[in-house]
Amino acid sequence: MYKRILLPTDGSEHSLREVERAKHVLAEDGEIIILSVAIKIRKTAFHRTKDVRKMNNEAVNEAEDNVKAMADCFDDSFNVRTMVKSGFPSEQINKVAEDEDCDLIIIASSGVSGIHKFVLGSVAESVLKECEKDVLLIHN
Repeated sequence: MYKRILLPTDGSEHSLREVERAKHVLAEDGEIIILSVAIKIRKTAFHRTKDVRKMNNEAVNEAEDNVKAMADCFDDSFNVRTMVKSGFPSEQINKVAEDEDCDLIIIASSGVSGIHKFVLGSVAESVLKECEKDVLLIHN
């Protein structure tokens, strides 16, 4: 059983599959940390500052909605904490796992698709390659 489990979410149905696995491997006095990472867009010559600020605010709002939706999947018998970070998802997932001394990361093998996946690459793959913590990959 694991004492502290990190559940990264991008709001996809696939990431919600992490919940049931976490419930089965969490120690009785354990903690769940739900994390969503808002991808931070940087201003370029092609973006206006107010547009970049608006997109970044929308990304944070979406990340907050994502962690709330996942947290709602747990009843009051679970110790659940939520976090929203900005940056690159795999980097933030690994950083939070280290900073919070997580025993396990449970992550879906794929989440958002389309242009996001093309631009970002596979978050799960990066976490697997870079993280020194145990990782449970949930196949979709």
